[in-house]
Amino acid sequence: MTEQHEFDKDYWERHWQQAHHDRPGAMSTNPAHPYLARETGALVPGSALDAGCGAGAEAIWLASHGWQVTAVDIAPVALARAAERATGSGVSERVRWVAADLTAWAPEARFDLVTTHYAHPAMPQLDFYHRIAGWVAPGGTLLIVGHLHTSEATEQGHGHAHGRGHHPPDEASVTLADITAGLDGASWEIITAEEHRRTAPGREAPLRDVVVRATRRR
Repeated sequence: MTEQHEFDKDYWERHWQQAHHDRPGAMSTNPAHPYLARETGALVPGSALDAGCGAGAEAIWLASHGWQVTAVDIAPVALARAAERATGSGVSERVRWVAADLTAWAPEARFDLVTTHYAHPAMPQLDFYHRIAGWVAPGGTLLIVGHLHTSEATEQGHGHAHGRGHHPPDEASVTLADITAGLDGASWEIITAEEHRRTAPGREAPLRDVVVRATRRR
C-alpha cells in the first residue's frame, strides 16, 4: 500500500530539517527551477507570490530580476534559511517572507505573478492550484510547476518502482489535463502546457514535471 502523507507543518519541518542534515549546503546553493526563467523572463516585473517557497531559490531569483515578492511557506526552518540566502544575495528588501499555512492564509491583494514549484499543502493538489489561481490579478500570470502523475507500470518500465522514494506520492502529483481542465477558457489564456523529463543534481531518478503558464484575461 502506498504511504499517505499529511503535508502539514510537522511534515514540512521534518522535511527541511532532514534536507539540511543530508545536504547542508544545498539550501543555500540550489538554483531556481529552470522553468522559472524560461516562463517569466519576458514578463514585466511587478508583484509576485511564491506559494510554498521552501528555501527560497525561486523567490530570490524573482527578486533579483526586479520583482517585489511575497514568499509564503508553512515551515519556519525553511524560511529562516531562505531569508539568510536573500540577505547574502542582496535582495532582502525585495522579498517579504511569510510563515503561513496556504490552506488558510489569503493575501490582501492580487499579484501580477503567482507561481508555485512542487508545493504540496494539506489539501487536494488541484484544489490548491485553484485556490492560488484566484490570487492572480487581471492580466497577470499563473505559473504552476508540479510533479507529473505517472502510473506504477510506466515508472517500472523505466527501472524505478513507484512509491520507493524515487517519485512523489500519488496525492502530490497531477496530470497536465487535470490542471488545464481547471482553467476556464473564459477567464484564462493558456500559454504553456507541457510535460518534461529532466535530471537534477543529487537525484538518481529523473524528475517528471508538468508545467502550466496561463494569463488571466482582463
